[in-house]
Amino acid sequence: MSTETEVTPVHSRREVVQAMWGLMLGMFVSILASTIVSNALPRIVAELKGSQSVFAWIVTTELLAMTATVPLWGKLADLYNRKLLIQASLGLFVVGSLIAGFSQNIEMLIVSRVVQGVGAGGVTALATVVMAAMIPPRELGKYSGMFGAVFGVGTVAGPLIGGLLVDTSWLGWRWCFFIGIPFSLAAIYMLQRTLHLPVVRKQETKIDYLGAFLIVSGVSTLLIWSSLAGQKFDWWSGWTAGLVSLGVLLLAAAVRVEATAHDPIVPLSIFRNRTVALATVASALVGVAMFGGTVFLSQYFQLALGKTPTQAGLLGLPLIFGLLVSSTVAGQLITKYGRWKAFLVAGGVVMVGGMLLLSTISSSTTVFMVSADMFVLGVGVGLMMQNLVLAAQNDVPARDLGATTSTLTFFRSLGGAIGVSALGAVLANKVSSLAAEKFGPITGSGEAKVPDLAVLPPEIKAVIADIYATATAEIFLVGAPFAVLALLAVLFIKEKPLKEQSGDDRLVAEMAAGH
Repeated sequence: MSTETEVTPVHSRREVVQAMWGLMLGMFVSILASTIVSNALPRIVAELKGSQSVFAWIVTTELLAMTATVPLWGKLADLYNRKLLIQASLGLFVVGSLIAGFSQNIEMLIVSRVVQGVGAGGVTALATVVMAAMIPPRELGKYSGMFGAVFGVGTVAGPLIGGLLVDTSWLGWRWCFFIGIPFSLAAIYMLQRTLHLPVVRKQETKIDYLGAFLIVSGVSTLLIWSSLAGQKFDWWSGWTAGLVSLGVLLLAAAVRVEATAHDPIVPLSIFRNRTVALATVASALVGVAMFGGTVFLSQYFQLALGKTPTQAGLLGLPLIFGLLVSSTVAGQLITKYGRWKAFLVAGGVVMVGGMLLLSTISSSTTVFMVSADMFVLGVGVGLMMQNLVLAAQNDVPARDLGATTSTLTFFRSLGGAIGVSALGAVLANKVSSLAAEKFGPITGSGEAKVPDLAVLPPEIKAVIADIYATATAEIFLVGAPFAVLALLAVLFIKEKPLKEQSGDDRLVAEMAAGH
Protein backbone atom coordinates (compact mmCIF):
# COMPACT_ATOMS: atom_id res chain seq x y z
CA MET A 1 0.00 0.00 0.00
CA SER A 2 1.41 3.39 -0.95
CA THR A 3 0.82 6.48 1.13
CA GLU A 4 1.11 10.19 0.67
CA THR A 5 1.29 12.83 3.39
CA GLU A 6 0.55 16.41 2.35
CA VAL A 7 0.84 18.43 5.55
CA THR A 8 3.01 18.11 8.61
CA PRO A 9 0.75 18.84 11.58
CA VAL A 10 1.50 21.78 13.83
CA HIS A 11 -1.24 22.72 16.27
CA SER A 12 -0.95 25.83 18.42
CA ARG A 13 -2.59 25.92 21.84
CA ARG A 14 -5.12 28.45 20.52
CA GLU A 15 -6.06 26.14 17.62
CA VAL A 16 -6.51 23.23 19.99
CA VAL A 17 -8.73 25.20 22.40
CA GLN A 18 -10.89 26.61 19.58
CA ALA A 19 -11.33 23.20 17.96
CA MET A 20 -12.06 21.62 21.33
CA TRP A 21 -15.08 23.88 21.89
CA GLY A 22 -16.55 22.78 18.56
CA LEU A 23 -15.94 19.12 19.36
CA MET A 24 -17.37 19.39 22.87
CA LEU A 25 -20.46 21.17 21.56
CA GLY A 26 -21.03 18.43 19.00
CA MET A 27 -20.54 15.68 21.58
CA PHE A 28 -22.91 17.34 24.05
CA VAL A 29 -25.84 17.50 21.61
CA SER A 30 -25.24 13.92 20.43
CA ILE A 31 -25.31 12.57 23.99
CA LEU A 32 -28.28 14.80 24.84
CA ALA A 33 -30.29 13.23 22.00
CA SER A 34 -30.13 9.85 23.74
CA THR A 35 -31.61 11.05 27.02
CA ILE A 36 -33.68 14.18 26.42
CA VAL A 37 -36.81 12.35 25.27
CA SER A 38 -37.20 10.14 28.36
CA ASN A 39 -39.52 12.51 30.25
CA ALA A 40 -41.32 13.52 27.02
CA LEU A 41 -42.22 9.99 25.85
CA PRO A 42 -45.75 9.80 27.31
CA ARG A 43 -46.72 13.08 25.60
CA ILE A 44 -45.07 12.11 22.30
CA VAL A 45 -46.69 8.67 22.10
CA ALA A 46 -50.12 10.06 23.03
CA GLU A 47 -50.01 12.92 20.48
CA LEU A 48 -48.77 10.71 17.63
CA LYS A 49 -51.33 8.02 18.57
CA GLY A 50 -48.71 5.35 19.14
CA SER A 51 -49.19 2.12 21.04
CA GLN A 52 -47.40 1.00 24.19
CA SER A 53 -45.33 -1.45 22.11
CA VAL A 54 -43.48 1.40 20.36
CA PHE A 55 -42.92 3.40 23.55
CA ALA A 56 -39.40 2.13 24.20
CA TRP A 57 -38.39 2.05 20.54
CA ILE A 58 -38.26 5.85 20.33
CA VAL A 59 -35.24 5.63 22.64
CA THR A 60 -33.96 2.20 21.64
CA THR A 61 -33.66 2.84 17.88
CA GLU A 62 -31.41 5.86 18.45
CA LEU A 63 -29.25 3.91 20.91
CA LEU A 64 -29.06 0.94 18.53
CA ALA A 65 -27.96 3.06 15.57
CA MET A 66 -25.46 5.03 17.66
CA THR A 67 -23.84 2.04 19.35
CA ALA A 68 -23.74 -0.24 16.30
CA THR A 69 -22.15 2.32 13.95
CA VAL A 70 -19.40 3.58 16.30
CA PRO A 71 -16.79 1.00 15.12
CA LEU A 72 -17.47 1.88 11.46
CA TRP A 73 -16.98 5.61 12.09
CA GLY A 74 -13.76 4.86 13.97
CA LYS A 75 -12.37 2.86 11.04
CA LEU A 76 -13.36 5.57 8.55
CA ALA A 77 -11.39 8.03 10.69
CA ASP A 78 -8.26 5.92 10.13
CA LEU A 79 -8.79 6.01 6.35
CA TYR A 80 -10.36 9.34 5.36
CA ASN A 81 -10.55 13.06 6.17
CA ARG A 82 -11.57 13.25 9.82
CA LYS A 83 -12.71 16.86 9.63
CA LEU A 84 -15.18 16.10 6.83
CA LEU A 85 -16.33 12.95 8.61
CA ILE A 86 -17.22 14.71 11.87
CA GLN A 87 -18.95 17.51 9.96
CA ALA A 88 -20.89 14.90 7.97
CA SER A 89 -21.94 13.12 11.16
CA LEU A 90 -23.17 16.43 12.63
CA GLY A 91 -25.03 17.09 9.38
CA LEU A 92 -26.74 13.69 9.63
CA PHE A 93 -27.71 14.53 13.19
CA VAL A 94 -29.29 17.82 12.04
CA VAL A 95 -31.28 16.04 9.30
CA GLY A 96 -32.51 13.42 11.76
CA SER A 97 -33.46 16.10 14.29
CA LEU A 98 -35.47 18.05 11.69
CA ILE A 99 -37.37 14.94 10.61
CA ALA A 100 -38.04 14.03 14.26
CA GLY A 101 -39.29 17.51 15.13
CA PHE A 102 -41.71 17.58 12.22
CA SER A 103 -42.84 13.95 12.55
CA GLN A 104 -46.55 13.36 11.96
CA ASN A 105 -46.62 9.70 12.96
CA ILE A 106 -44.67 7.17 15.01
CA GLU A 107 -43.11 5.47 11.97
CA MET A 108 -41.63 8.76 10.75
CA LEU A 109 -40.29 9.49 14.23
CA ILE A 110 -38.60 6.08 14.56
CA VAL A 111 -36.89 6.46 11.16
CA SER A 112 -35.66 9.90 12.20
CA ARG A 113 -34.23 8.47 15.40
CA VAL A 114 -32.18 5.97 13.37
CA VAL A 115 -30.72 8.86 11.33
CA GLN A 116 -30.03 10.80 14.54
CA GLY A 117 -28.34 7.75 16.03
CA VAL A 118 -26.02 7.23 13.06
CA GLY A 119 -24.97 10.90 13.26
CA ALA A 120 -24.57 10.77 17.04
CA GLY A 121 -22.43 7.63 16.71
CA GLY A 122 -20.10 9.52 14.37
CA VAL A 123 -19.75 12.49 16.70
CA THR A 124 -19.19 10.29 19.76
CA ALA A 125 -16.53 8.19 18.03
CA LEU A 126 -14.76 10.95 16.10
CA ALA A 127 -14.52 13.71 18.72
CA THR A 128 -11.97 11.86 20.87
CA VAL A 129 -10.19 10.55 17.76
CA VAL A 130 -9.67 14.09 16.46
CA MET A 131 -8.42 15.32 19.84
CA ALA A 132 -5.92 12.46 20.04
CA ALA A 133 -4.72 13.37 16.54
CA MET A 134 -4.07 16.98 17.59
CA ILE A 135 -2.74 16.60 21.13
CA PRO A 136 0.09 14.44 22.54
CA PRO A 137 -1.01 11.95 25.22
CA ARG A 138 1.24 13.84 27.67
CA GLU A 139 -1.05 16.88 27.26
CA LEU A 140 -4.29 15.05 26.53
CA GLY A 141 -5.31 14.35 30.13
CA LYS A 142 -6.84 17.74 30.86
CA TYR A 143 -8.80 17.72 27.62
CA SER A 144 -9.97 14.14 28.15
CA GLY A 145 -11.25 15.18 31.56
CA MET A 146 -13.35 17.90 29.96
CA PHE A 147 -14.77 15.42 27.44
CA GLY A 148 -15.67 13.04 30.26
CA ALA A 149 -17.49 15.86 32.02
CA VAL A 150 -19.41 16.73 28.85
CA PHE A 151 -20.46 13.08 28.46
CA GLY A 152 -21.72 12.94 32.03
CA VAL A 153 -23.53 16.28 31.89
CA GLY A 154 -25.24 15.34 28.61
CA THR A 155 -26.33 11.97 30.00
CA VAL A 156 -27.80 13.26 33.26
CA ALA A 157 -29.06 16.71 32.16
CA GLY A 158 -31.07 15.33 29.21
CA PRO A 159 -34.14 14.17 31.17
CA LEU A 160 -34.24 17.46 33.10
CA ILE A 161 -34.11 19.59 29.94
CA GLY A 162 -36.68 17.35 28.23
CA GLY A 163 -39.07 17.63 31.16
CA LEU A 164 -38.78 21.43 31.20
CA LEU A 165 -39.42 21.66 27.44
CA VAL A 166 -42.51 19.47 27.64
CA ASP A 167 -43.90 21.40 30.61
CA THR A 168 -43.41 24.76 28.83
CA SER A 169 -46.67 25.40 26.95
CA TRP A 170 -45.17 27.53 24.15
CA LEU A 171 -42.44 24.99 23.36
CA GLY A 172 -43.60 21.36 23.70
CA TRP A 173 -42.05 17.97 22.93
CA ARG A 174 -40.96 18.83 19.37
CA TRP A 175 -38.32 21.14 20.84
CA CYS A 176 -36.65 18.09 22.40
CA PHE A 177 -35.44 17.51 18.83
CA PHE A 178 -35.18 21.09 17.54
CA ILE A 179 -33.04 22.29 20.47
CA GLY A 180 -29.93 20.48 19.25
CA ILE A 181 -30.03 21.87 15.68
CA PRO A 182 -28.56 25.36 16.26
CA PHE A 183 -25.83 23.90 18.46
CA SER A 184 -24.97 21.30 15.81
CA LEU A 185 -24.81 23.95 13.08
CA ALA A 186 -22.63 26.11 15.35
CA ALA A 187 -20.31 23.12 15.91
CA ILE A 188 -20.01 22.54 12.13
CA TYR A 189 -19.14 26.21 11.60
CA MET A 190 -16.64 26.30 14.46
CA LEU A 191 -14.89 23.14 13.22
CA GLN A 192 -14.71 24.54 9.69
CA ARG A 193 -12.99 27.67 11.01
CA THR A 194 -10.75 26.16 13.67
CA LEU A 195 -10.05 22.48 12.94
CA HIS A 196 -6.93 22.09 10.80
CA LEU A 197 -5.83 18.49 10.32
CA PRO A 198 -3.30 17.13 7.84
CA VAL A 199 -4.58 15.33 4.75
CA VAL A 200 -3.13 11.84 4.90
CA ARG A 201 -4.26 9.83 1.88
CA LYS A 202 -4.09 6.07 1.95
CA GLN A 203 -4.33 4.57 -1.51
CA GLU A 204 -5.60 1.09 -2.38
CA THR A 205 -7.71 1.01 0.79
CA LYS A 206 -10.86 -1.09 0.90
CA ILE A 207 -13.78 -0.71 3.24
CA ASP A 208 -14.58 -4.05 4.84
CA TYR A 209 -18.31 -3.94 4.03
CA LEU A 210 -18.96 -7.57 4.99
CA GLY A 211 -17.26 -7.07 8.36
CA ALA A 212 -19.21 -3.84 8.93
CA PHE A 213 -22.51 -5.59 8.08
CA LEU A 214 -21.80 -8.52 10.41
CA ILE A 215 -20.69 -6.29 13.31
CA VAL A 216 -23.72 -3.97 13.01
CA SER A 217 -26.13 -6.91 12.59
CA GLY A 218 -24.67 -8.88 15.51
CA VAL A 219 -24.60 -5.95 17.90
CA SER A 220 -28.09 -4.79 16.87
CA THR A 221 -29.48 -8.29 17.48
CA LEU A 222 -28.02 -8.41 21.00
CA LEU A 223 -29.22 -4.87 21.76
CA ILE A 224 -32.73 -5.69 20.53
CA TRP A 225 -32.69 -8.75 22.79
CA SER A 226 -31.49 -6.77 25.82
CA SER A 227 -34.11 -4.06 25.17
CA LEU A 228 -37.06 -6.47 24.90
CA ALA A 229 -36.09 -9.24 27.35
CA GLY A 230 -37.99 -8.99 30.59
CA GLN A 231 -40.65 -6.82 28.92
CA LYS A 232 -41.94 -8.51 25.74
CA PHE A 233 -40.72 -11.98 26.70
CA ASP A 234 -39.00 -13.70 29.62
CA TRP A 235 -35.22 -13.58 30.04
CA TRP A 236 -35.24 -17.40 29.92
CA SER A 237 -37.34 -18.11 26.82
CA GLY A 238 -37.23 -19.31 23.24
CA TRP A 239 -36.94 -15.71 22.03
CA THR A 240 -33.87 -15.19 24.23
CA ALA A 241 -32.24 -18.38 22.95
CA GLY A 242 -32.93 -17.44 19.34
CA LEU A 243 -31.82 -13.81 19.48
CA VAL A 244 -28.71 -14.46 21.58
CA SER A 245 -27.67 -17.38 19.39
CA LEU A 246 -28.16 -15.31 16.22
CA GLY A 247 -26.21 -12.37 17.68
CA VAL A 248 -23.33 -14.57 18.80
CA LEU A 249 -23.18 -16.36 15.43
CA LEU A 250 -23.11 -13.05 13.54
CA LEU A 251 -20.33 -11.70 15.77
CA ALA A 252 -18.37 -14.95 15.46
CA ALA A 253 -18.62 -14.62 11.69
CA ALA A 254 -17.49 -10.99 12.03
CA VAL A 255 -14.39 -12.08 13.97
CA ARG A 256 -13.54 -14.59 11.25
CA VAL A 257 -13.94 -11.96 8.52
CA GLU A 258 -11.99 -9.32 10.45
CA ALA A 259 -9.10 -11.74 10.99
CA THR A 260 -8.47 -11.98 7.23
CA ALA A 261 -9.68 -8.57 5.95
CA HIS A 262 -7.14 -6.24 4.30
CA ASP A 263 -8.46 -3.20 6.21
CA PRO A 264 -10.67 -4.58 9.01
CA ILE A 265 -13.24 -2.35 10.69
CA VAL A 266 -11.92 -3.47 14.09
CA PRO A 267 -8.31 -4.68 13.79
CA LEU A 268 -8.15 -7.74 16.04
CA SER A 269 -4.47 -7.01 16.58
CA ILE A 270 -5.38 -4.19 18.97
CA PHE A 271 -6.75 -6.76 21.43
CA ARG A 272 -3.34 -8.41 21.62
CA ASN A 273 -2.34 -5.22 23.40
CA ARG A 274 -2.97 -5.87 27.11
CA THR A 275 -3.79 -2.22 27.82
CA VAL A 276 -6.45 -2.10 25.11
CA ALA A 277 -8.00 -5.44 26.08
CA LEU A 278 -8.25 -4.56 29.78
CA ALA A 279 -9.41 -0.98 29.09
CA THR A 280 -12.16 -2.37 26.83
CA VAL A 281 -13.41 -4.69 29.57
CA ALA A 282 -13.29 -1.90 32.15
CA SER A 283 -15.11 0.53 29.81
CA ALA A 284 -18.00 -1.89 29.38
CA LEU A 285 -18.28 -2.32 33.16
CA VAL A 286 -18.11 1.46 33.75
CA GLY A 287 -21.00 1.79 31.29
CA VAL A 288 -23.15 -0.34 33.58
CA ALA A 289 -22.45 1.95 36.57
CA MET A 290 -22.84 5.18 34.58
CA PHE A 291 -26.13 4.41 32.85
CA GLY A 292 -27.57 2.37 35.71
CA GLY A 293 -27.02 5.25 38.12
CA THR A 294 -28.83 7.78 35.97
CA VAL A 295 -31.74 5.62 34.82
CA PHE A 296 -32.87 4.07 38.09
CA LEU A 297 -32.18 6.90 40.53
CA SER A 298 -34.65 9.14 38.68
CA GLN A 299 -37.41 6.59 39.29
CA TYR A 300 -36.32 6.22 42.92
CA PHE A 301 -36.67 9.95 43.51
CA GLN A 302 -40.19 10.00 42.05
CA LEU A 303 -41.68 6.78 43.43
CA ALA A 304 -39.77 6.32 46.70
CA LEU A 305 -39.25 9.95 47.74
CA GLY A 306 -42.33 11.43 46.05
CA LYS A 307 -40.52 14.04 43.93
CA THR A 308 -41.78 15.50 40.65
CA PRO A 309 -40.00 14.69 37.34
CA THR A 310 -38.38 18.13 37.30
CA GLN A 311 -37.24 17.75 40.93
CA ALA A 312 -35.89 14.29 40.12
CA GLY A 313 -33.85 15.80 37.29
CA LEU A 314 -32.40 18.43 39.62
CA LEU A 315 -31.57 15.79 42.24
CA GLY A 316 -29.34 14.11 39.65
CA LEU A 317 -26.96 17.08 39.76
CA PRO A 318 -24.66 15.67 42.51
CA LEU A 319 -23.74 12.80 40.17
CA ILE A 320 -22.92 15.31 37.42
CA PHE A 321 -20.93 17.46 39.84
CA GLY A 322 -18.89 14.50 41.10
CA LEU A 323 -18.10 13.39 37.57
CA LEU A 324 -17.29 16.95 36.47
CA VAL A 325 -14.93 17.64 39.38
CA SER A 326 -13.08 14.33 39.29
CA SER A 327 -12.60 14.14 35.52
CA THR A 328 -11.34 17.71 35.15
CA VAL A 329 -9.09 17.69 38.24
CA ALA A 330 -7.64 14.27 37.37
CA GLY A 331 -7.04 15.42 33.80
CA GLN A 332 -5.10 18.46 34.97
CA LEU A 333 -2.99 16.38 37.38
CA ILE A 334 -2.25 13.74 34.73
CA THR A 335 -1.05 16.46 32.37
CA LYS A 336 1.06 18.01 35.12
CA TYR A 337 2.74 14.85 36.44
CA GLY A 338 2.42 12.42 33.51
CA ARG A 339 1.10 9.57 35.71
CA TRP A 340 -2.35 8.08 35.14
CA LYS A 341 -2.76 4.60 36.64
CA ALA A 342 -3.26 5.82 40.21
CA PHE A 343 -6.33 7.76 39.06
CA LEU A 344 -7.79 4.68 37.37
CA VAL A 345 -7.28 2.55 40.48
CA ALA A 346 -8.68 5.27 42.75
CA GLY A 347 -11.66 5.60 40.41
CA GLY A 348 -12.33 1.87 40.60
CA VAL A 349 -12.20 1.88 44.42
CA VAL A 350 -14.44 4.95 44.69
CA MET A 351 -16.92 3.55 42.13
CA VAL A 352 -17.24 0.33 44.15
CA GLY A 353 -17.80 2.46 47.27
CA GLY A 354 -20.48 4.54 45.52
CA MET A 355 -22.38 1.44 44.36
CA LEU A 356 -22.26 -0.07 47.86
CA LEU A 357 -23.38 3.18 49.50
CA LEU A 358 -26.35 3.43 47.12
CA SER A 359 -27.26 -0.18 47.93
CA THR A 360 -28.19 1.04 51.45
CA ILE A 361 -30.80 3.65 50.44
CA SER A 362 -34.40 3.36 51.60
CA SER A 363 -37.60 5.40 51.47
CA SER A 364 -36.51 7.19 54.66
CA THR A 365 -33.01 8.11 53.45
CA THR A 366 -32.57 11.89 53.35
CA VAL A 367 -31.97 13.70 50.07
CA PHE A 368 -28.64 14.89 51.49
CA MET A 369 -27.40 11.34 52.10
CA VAL A 370 -28.53 10.10 48.67
CA SER A 371 -26.85 13.13 47.07
CA ALA A 372 -23.61 12.38 48.92
CA ASP A 373 -23.72 8.75 47.74
CA MET A 374 -24.38 9.89 44.16
CA PHE A 375 -21.47 12.31 44.34
CA VAL A 376 -19.18 9.44 45.34
CA LEU A 377 -20.36 7.34 42.38
CA GLY A 378 -19.88 10.32 40.04
CA VAL A 379 -16.31 10.83 41.27
CA GLY A 380 -15.48 7.16 40.61
CA VAL A 381 -16.94 7.14 37.11
CA GLY A 382 -15.26 10.45 36.27
CA LEU A 383 -11.84 9.16 37.30
CA MET A 384 -12.16 6.10 35.08
CA MET A 385 -14.19 6.90 31.98
CA GLN A 386 -11.96 9.09 29.79
CA ASN A 387 -8.70 8.02 31.44
CA LEU A 388 -9.28 4.49 30.14
CA VAL A 389 -9.41 5.95 26.63
CA LEU A 390 -6.24 7.96 27.30
CA ALA A 391 -4.35 4.86 28.49
CA ALA A 392 -5.34 2.89 25.38
CA GLN A 393 -4.62 5.75 22.93
CA ASN A 394 -1.16 6.12 24.43
CA ASP A 395 -0.30 2.46 23.85
CA VAL A 396 -1.31 1.81 20.21
CA PRO A 397 0.21 2.81 16.87
CA ALA A 398 -1.16 6.10 15.51
CA ARG A 399 -2.69 4.27 12.54
CA ASP A 400 -5.03 2.43 14.96
CA LEU A 401 -6.10 5.45 17.03
CA GLY A 402 -9.54 5.67 15.42
CA ALA A 403 -10.34 1.97 15.73
CA THR A 404 -9.06 1.81 19.32
CA THR A 405 -10.96 4.89 20.51
CA SER A 406 -14.22 3.85 18.84
CA THR A 407 -13.89 0.30 20.22
CA LEU A 408 -13.71 1.58 23.80
CA THR A 409 -16.61 3.97 23.20
CA PHE A 410 -18.60 1.15 21.62
CA PHE A 411 -18.10 -1.27 24.51
CA ARG A 412 -18.96 1.43 27.07
CA SER A 413 -22.28 2.06 25.29
CA LEU A 414 -22.91 -1.66 24.83
CA GLY A 415 -22.20 -2.32 28.51
CA GLY A 416 -24.57 0.48 29.45
CA ALA A 417 -27.37 -0.75 27.20
CA ILE A 418 -27.18 -4.40 28.27
CA GLY A 419 -26.51 -3.46 31.90
CA VAL A 420 -29.55 -1.20 32.11
CA SER A 421 -31.75 -3.94 30.63
CA ALA A 422 -30.41 -6.56 33.04
CA LEU A 423 -30.63 -4.31 36.11
CA GLY A 424 -34.09 -3.20 34.96
CA ALA A 425 -35.19 -6.83 34.94
CA VAL A 426 -33.82 -7.26 38.48
CA LEU A 427 -35.76 -4.19 39.62
CA ALA A 428 -38.98 -5.33 37.92
CA ASN A 429 -38.76 -8.81 39.45
CA LYS A 430 -38.06 -7.39 42.90
CA VAL A 431 -40.96 -4.91 42.64
CA SER A 432 -43.32 -7.72 41.53
CA SER A 433 -42.27 -10.06 44.34
CA LEU A 434 -42.51 -7.33 47.01
CA ALA A 435 -45.87 -6.16 45.67
CA ALA A 436 -47.20 -9.73 45.77
CA GLU A 437 -45.88 -10.05 49.33
CA LYS A 438 -47.54 -6.80 50.45
CA PHE A 439 -50.76 -6.82 48.41
CA GLY A 440 -51.25 -10.46 47.44
CA PRO A 441 -50.74 -12.27 44.10
CA ILE A 442 -50.80 -10.05 41.02
CA THR A 443 -53.58 -10.81 38.56
CA GLY A 444 -53.83 -9.92 34.89
CA SER A 445 -50.62 -9.55 32.94
CA GLY A 446 -48.50 -10.97 35.71
CA GLU A 447 -46.33 -7.93 36.18
CA ALA A 448 -46.63 -4.91 38.48
CA LYS A 449 -47.61 -1.65 36.79
CA VAL A 450 -45.86 1.62 37.57
CA PRO A 451 -48.24 3.28 40.05
CA ASP A 452 -49.71 6.78 39.83
CA LEU A 453 -48.97 8.08 43.34
CA ALA A 454 -51.35 11.03 42.94
CA VAL A 455 -54.43 8.78 43.14
CA LEU A 456 -53.28 6.53 45.98
CA PRO A 457 -54.14 6.95 49.70
CA PRO A 458 -51.24 7.86 52.01
CA GLU A 459 -50.90 4.41 53.59
CA ILE A 460 -50.60 2.75 50.15
CA LYS A 461 -48.12 5.43 49.02
CA ALA A 462 -45.87 4.57 51.95
CA VAL A 463 -45.85 0.86 51.04
CA ILE A 464 -45.17 1.64 47.34
CA ALA A 465 -42.33 3.98 48.32
CA ASP A 466 -40.76 1.26 50.46
CA ILE A 467 -41.08 -1.31 47.66
CA TYR A 468 -39.35 0.86 45.07
CA ALA A 469 -36.64 2.00 47.51
CA THR A 470 -35.84 -1.62 48.43
CA ALA A 471 -35.78 -2.69 44.78
CA THR A 472 -33.55 0.24 43.75
CA ALA A 473 -31.10 -0.51 46.56
CA GLU A 474 -30.92 -4.13 45.41
CA ILE A 475 -29.94 -3.24 41.82
CA PHE A 476 -26.97 -1.25 43.12
CA LEU A 477 -25.97 -4.23 45.26
CA VAL A 478 -26.22 -6.44 42.15
CA GLY A 479 -24.26 -3.83 40.15
CA ALA A 480 -21.43 -3.58 42.71
CA PRO A 481 -19.64 -6.76 41.48
CA PHE A 482 -19.41 -5.20 38.01
CA ALA A 483 -17.59 -2.26 39.57
CA VAL A 484 -15.28 -4.70 41.39
CA LEU A 485 -14.47 -6.40 38.08
CA ALA A 486 -13.69 -2.98 36.53
CA LEU A 487 -11.28 -2.31 39.41
CA LEU A 488 -9.58 -5.68 38.88
CA ALA A 489 -9.20 -4.94 35.16
CA VAL A 490 -7.43 -1.62 35.74
CA LEU A 491 -5.18 -3.12 38.41
CA PHE A 492 -3.64 -5.32 35.71
CA ILE A 493 -3.06 -2.45 33.25
CA LYS A 494 0.64 -1.63 33.10
CA GLU A 495 1.42 2.08 33.38
CA LYS A 496 3.49 3.40 30.48
CA PRO A 497 4.92 6.91 30.07
CA LEU A 498 2.65 9.26 28.13
CA LYS A 499 3.96 10.01 24.66
CA GLU A 500 5.08 13.54 23.84
CA GLN A 501 3.92 13.49 20.18
CA SER A 502 0.36 14.02 18.91
CA GLY A 503 -1.37 11.28 16.96
CA ASP A 504 -0.76 12.98 13.62
CA ASP A 505 2.92 13.55 14.36
CA ARG A 506 3.25 9.88 15.32
CA LEU A 507 1.42 8.82 12.15
CA VAL A 508 3.79 10.82 9.95
CA ALA A 509 6.77 9.27 11.75
CA GLU A 510 5.34 5.75 11.44
CA MET A 511 4.69 6.22 7.73
CA ALA A 512 8.19 7.61 7.18
CA ALA A 513 9.59 4.54 8.93
CA GLY A 514 7.49 2.29 6.71
CA HIS A 515 5.19 0.89 9.45
